[in-house]
Amino acid sequence: MFGAFRPTPTTLGGLLWKVPWKLSVTRKANARARLKKVDAVIEAVRASGVQCGSLVKALELPKEHEMPAKDKYTVFSAKAKGYRKGIHKVPKWTRLTLRTNPKGF
Repeated sequence: MFGAFRPTPTTLGGLLWKVPWKLSVTRKANARARLKKVDAVIEAVRASGVQCGSLVKALELPKEHEMPAKDKYTVFSAKAKGYRKGIHKVPKWTRLTLRTNPKGF
């Protein structure tokens, strides 16, 4: 019980930081707001007249209001049961562009 091999919170209960199985209403609202802010930045860069490859790729992405809820809150995963998993299960999901998925999924 005591000494070098005493149990720690991680070994007693599994992972110390648990990930909820679904997004809360607040986290969904924050995700939508984040998508809208990114859309506003893309539109501002487009309106400025700057031309670059990144802008061309960004303009091909769907806007927040064009995306179905399934694409806003879930992403394709080949290992998941229904080939979808919650967007919050993706590492660093707030910094990644996860707007597109394979056709049919």
